[in-house]
Amino acid sequence: MTARRKAISLAALGFAPLALAGVAAGPAFAHGSMTDPVSRVSACFAEGPESPKSAACKAAVAASGTQAFYDWNEVNIANAAGNHQQLIPDGKLCSAGRDKYKGLDLPRADWPASTFASGNHTFHYKATAPHKGSFELYLTKDGYDPGKPLKWSDLETKPFAKVTNPKLVNGEYVFDGVVPNKSGRHLIYSIWQRSDSPEAFYTCSDVVFGQDNTNTGGAPAPTASAPSDEEIADEADKSTVDHGGHGGHGGDHAETSTAPENTTAPAAPADNAPEANGSAGSENLAATGGESSTPYIAVGGAAALALGAAVMFGSVRRNRHSR
Repeated sequence: MTARRKAISLAALGFAPLALAGVAAGPAFAHGSMTDPVSRVSACFAEGPESPKSAACKAAVAASGTQAFYDWNEVNIANAAGNHQQLIPDGKLCSAGRDKYKGLDLPRADWPASTFASGNHTFHYKATAPHKGSFELYLTKDGYDPGKPLKWSDLETKPFAKVTNPKLVNGEYVFDGVVPNKSGRHLIYSIWQRSDSPEAFYTCSDVVFGQDNTNTGGAPAPTASAPSDEEIADEADKSTVDHGGHGGHGGDHAETSTAPENTTAPAAPADNAPEANGSAGSENLAATGGESSTPYIAVGGAAALALGAAVMFGSVRRNRHSR
């Protein structure tokens, strides 16, 4: 049997995938979004980027295009390093200053919302790629007007919930917080600052306290729904987000390797900077948080077989010529 036939036969017998040990069988996507309360980008992704149901999501897709919502888990700044207010201008908090997600910044009183209540609440953040880091949640002040662009000054000065390395349960970060007394429509703004990288992620979650719809013009708020695991899996092949290694992102992350062009936002107060607070769940993330050197390569199926055969054939040919 010739060297070439040997290589092809080995590949056909399934040797190629073995030769590619460490290569993932499917695509790897980054990185997460709030699902309780449901973030704007998660709600519009769940409605379906091609045919969203709510008027707000239809307008957001018209402004940003469908790809922004297939890439629902990547509203980020790669080099934030805690400088959130310096990098994200007023009016662009929900998009993190990224033009790709500008539809999320539309000032509207009819964004799909989660029914909310003051007091103890357990928050859920879908982590499609876990990372070590801290979460800070801010609530809008009394008198918040959803019909105006969201500004940093619309948020309470200090976060009402703050946690470092929360526990990871079934692919979600789960942590508790005490929600202040509010009424009517408000917004919860989350900042997830990684500690193994300067990268940070941002979400806007619309919430309605009780039955008071004063800030929605008297109309009932559409109910926000988080995407299911099945929906996430079904649409994963339409995402353009790529790890390229946790620390050095490829794909869309090339756009976020530097700060947004508009950096006219006011300087961040010192008490808004993320802190390293202890958490009962910190040990859970230690085993699952991605390190900056973790490689993620997506090759599978026939492609893996073909690549394996090509690698082996090239090796055989080199060995023959070296004799």
